Amino acid sequence: METYFYIRVSSKEQNTIRQEVKAKELNISMDNIYIEKVSGKNVTDRPVLQKLMSKLKQGDKVIVDSISRFARNTKDLLELTEQLNFKGVIFVSLKEAIDTTTNTGMFMLTIFGAVAQLERDYIKDRQREGIDIAVQEGKYKGRKAIDYPNNWDKYYSMYKDKTITAVDCMKLLGLKKTTFYKLIKQYED
Repeated sequence: METYFYIRVSSKEQNTIRQEVKAKELNISMDNIYIEKVSGKNVTDRPVLQKLMSKLKQGDKVIVDSISRFARNTKDLLELTEQLNFKGVIFVSLKEAIDTTTNTGMFMLTIFGAVAQLERDYIKDRQREGIDIAVQEGKYKGRKAIDYPNNWDKYYSMYKDKTITAVDCMKLLGLKKTTFYKLIKQYED
């Protein structure tokens, strides 16, 4: 069972000393301090975090100075902590006083999750309302319909007669798979 400290700053110019001091105060060995100098926007673009996540085993502990250093949005936070929970890894955020070994810590993560879901639902509702208003005012046209390519009838008939394969038909028409099958469905309806 190891204890790790994950440190992140948003750019190479920023300083990690403040977070490193906290790690040293907790007697975390230098081998177990993971430092990343990259934007936290995309979790997949953070190789140091990915390396740490792949190394973790049941009973290990990950400490961060602040949740914002670990994840930039609630969705990523919940996905990361879910991965940690699945592996049996403890998560601690010093600033927010969250420790997933405590009932309060798990409760706080659940609250973060509920708030994130509520926020996503509100965004979808506002988007739907905006589209409805735009439709009523004649301003919303939706996505532009896909035009049938030249020679559609000819190649479609050959495809239906099994003279050519779907892949050959897509190549001849210059279509991607999804578009090809969408046009077939539209054509046959």
